[in-house]
Amino acid sequence: MDLPTVFFHGATLAFQRDDLGKEIMGIAVPGALALMADPLASLVDTAFIGHIGPVELAAVGVSIVVFNQVTRIAVFPLVSVTTSFVAEEDATSSDRHKDEISGDNENNVSEMDELISHEETSGKSSFETGSSEINIEHTRKKIPSVSTALLLGGVLGLFETLLLVSCAKPILDFMGVKADTGMLKPALQYLVLRSLGAPAVLLSLAMQGVFRGLKDTRTPLYATVVGDAINIVLDPIFMFVFQYGVSGAAVAHVISQYFIAAILLCRLRLQVELLPPNLKHLPIGRFLKNGSLLLARVIAATCCVTLSASMAARLGSTQMAAFQICLQIWLASSLLADGLAFAGQAILASAFARKDHSKAKATASRILQLGLILGLLLSLLLGVGLHTGSRLFTEDKGVLHHIYVATPVQLQYAES
Repeated sequence: MDLPTVFFHGATLAFQRDDLGKEIMGIAVPGALALMADPLASLVDTAFIGHIGPVELAAVGVSIVVFNQVTRIAVFPLVSVTTSFVAEEDATSSDRHKDEISGDNENNVSEMDELISHEETSGKSSFETGSSEINIEHTRKKIPSVSTALLLGGVLGLFETLLLVSCAKPILDFMGVKADTGMLKPALQYLVLRSLGAPAVLLSLAMQGVFRGLKDTRTPLYATVVGDAINIVLDPIFMFVFQYGVSGAAVAHVISQYFIAAILLCRLRLQVELLPPNLKHLPIGRFLKNGSLLLARVIAATCCVTLSASMAARLGSTQMAAFQICLQIWLASSLLADGLAFAGQAILASAFARKDHSKAKATASRILQLGLILGLLLSLLLGVGLHTGSRLFTEDKGVLHHIYVATPVQLQYAES
């Protein structure tokens, strides 16, 4: 089926609150909010650091770009593949479990019929005691992809920490941060400290992929809300009370990320068996094979953002500060679309596992239609809202001027 046919299939049902619409929104909305946790935390850092000065804001901006882009390369293929694999395996195991329960129920009924035909019952019948209400002990699900995701997330997180700590100065030099600009010292401090939280960030995102595959996006949302609240509280304490400056912002962010990872891990252990009995059950080959194409796409997108940040840093601290504010706002808002993507992945994987092709077709059409509408709304919101909201991050007139230039729809109003 060609793309126009899929896109316009059931177009009048895009906003209908049917079972499919509720399922998509139930996964997409909490999932998007949870996915926005790290960019929002960076946005909080940006807001506080912007009131220290444009040089510090520009320095942290470069460091955040470096950290986020390295993290995206490592985690987005992992999260996407994890969501699909977990949804597929969960659907298959659930169907198998239902078949087993159905078979057990039939056997129990047969046994009870036979007993009743041979025994006389009174008061509490043998039927009541024999069936035992068919109590089923709750057991944790055994999904090999979960353990694979956590293993890869932890290893990639440690590798990212080692890479950024050991190569922080050469990377910043490549990004155009020179010592004579005054940005090198704060950028180096923030990047090294922030990189210590990489294992927690990648583990958290991997676990979010698992929960999305299980169609549970509320748990990651609750965990990230707690983490962001901790970050917001600790930021001014470390930055202004203890006078750690940009280093305090990095420390607060790292602490909040480890809180998020701990909460998610505790909740995940209640639902899924994390340590499979045999390492051969870890489908690492499937992860690497299916994630390679996604990795290539993410690297291509990452290169564009990294190149833009490098060019802005070379122009000066004022231009880089404006770029940082615009970039963080754009990243935080654009991740709303990723919520739809993860909902589509989870539902499509389950539908294909059950060979429900009609639901897969309807899901693909609904996701494409909602994605287009959301993109148009975000374009309008950013074009109008960035002008009025930019003063939350800085009062520097030079930085504000470059932000207005980046939003031409507001340029004439700003100059007037």
